[in-house]
Amino acid sequence: MLNKWLFKHIDNSALIVFRVFFGILCFLESVGAIYTGWVKRVFIDPEFTFSFIGFEWLQPLPGNGMYLYYVIMGIFSLCIMLGYKYRLSIIAFTIMWSATYFMQKSSYNNHYYLLMLISSIMVFMPANRYASIDVKLNPKLKSYAMPQWCNFVFVLQLFIVYTYASVAKLYPDWLNANVMEILMKSKQNYILVGELLQQKWVHYVLAYGGIFFDGLIIPLLLFKPTRKWAFITAIFFHLFNSFVFQIGIFPYLALAFTVFFFNPKTIQQLFLKKKVFYELDEGIVPKYKTPLIALFLIYFLIQIGLPLRHHFIKDSVLWTEEGHRLSWRMMLRAKSGTATYRVENKETGNSYIINLDDYLTLKQKRVVSTKPDAIWQFSQHLKKQFKKAGQNVSVYVNCKVSVNGKPHKQLINPDVDLAHVSWNYFKHNDWILPSK
Repeated sequence: MLNKWLFKHIDNSALIVFRVFFGILCFLESVGAIYTGWVKRVFIDPEFTFSFIGFEWLQPLPGNGMYLYYVIMGIFSLCIMLGYKYRLSIIAFTIMWSATYFMQKSSYNNHYYLLMLISSIMVFMPANRYASIDVKLNPKLKSYAMPQWCNFVFVLQLFIVYTYASVAKLYPDWLNANVMEILMKSKQNYILVGELLQQKWVHYVLAYGGIFFDGLIIPLLLFKPTRKWAFITAIFFHLFNSFVFQIGIFPYLALAFTVFFFNPKTIQQLFLKKKVFYELDEGIVPKYKTPLIALFLIYFLIQIGLPLRHHFIKDSVLWTEEGHRLSWRMMLRAKSGTATYRVENKETGNSYIINLDDYLTLKQKRVVSTKPDAIWQFSQHLKKQFKKAGQNVSVYVNCKVSVNGKPHKQLINPDVDLAHVSWNYFKHNDWILPSK
């Protein structure tokens, strides 16, 4: 019964249209990163790059190589949009984008993670079977249908993302609109709406609106009587986020996903009027159904499990950051901090206070003043740098952090030598002091 439902063939208009939108948005993300100076700030200017722990071998290309890297990603994005060498193009883009994601985390963003996941899913999609150069070159590829699982995978992925994003907001500092108030302070100079965004009632509307939107948008899009109104709400919500938070292509990618919720006939009539609409009610169960189902079952179990891991780690994730990444905890807190790094020569006993300006960019300095994993990584980097100079050193960090405007508290045990401790991937690091 499940096989018949998953492999039932439906019209593929939504997937074809999404492929075009996806390719365009990936192209804009790639060239926009160059045009806005993001590539320069994140990959070229820094002397040291904070990769994900375990991915230190992934480093930016030397010189201006990352400009070329992003240009090539942009070219692959255009190929995805046009459906040219689609499988090669989507695999190449996925690998390149994933590499840039794990290569740096100073500019960590859940939206970058989502793009990595979606591009990985697109590798398995028959998204080039219509309105593509591949079909023009090989007419045998042409098809008006796709298995129903192609639609279901996107809906399930979005349901996981939005549901976790909604649940994560259910904590006191969000519910009393304190977080939103802090986030809006930097927006007071916005034309027309800057002063409005400072009003407390607006903070409550935005805080609770975020909870309800994230929690209800997928069910409301799935339910036909509410679909139109949910879509209109989504347009307003994502355009507001685009204007206020300036978060790149994500609001438009989120809107592009809505093609999977509407009747395929509607999508075909709106975007692909010349396309034959597929109306046959047939299911074709392929020979590879078992490994395919197993693959996606494992994938979604991981997607459901990863955001829960912080519950099994000591203390609050808002404080320790352990289990924060890859868990859809989007714009949930405001952190500020100060950190002093003291290097001590283990042989002579001489101490040095590190001038962070000699090593890090402004954004990186904020990271090594608030995030324990980055503090540990920078301590390891200092140890290596001094070792090259022939010195065996210890690194001690005096770091105080404020979460959501609360008084600053000691984050790191200043008596622990961070140059000679290991990073625990799956449990609490005891040199991170308790939040209470």
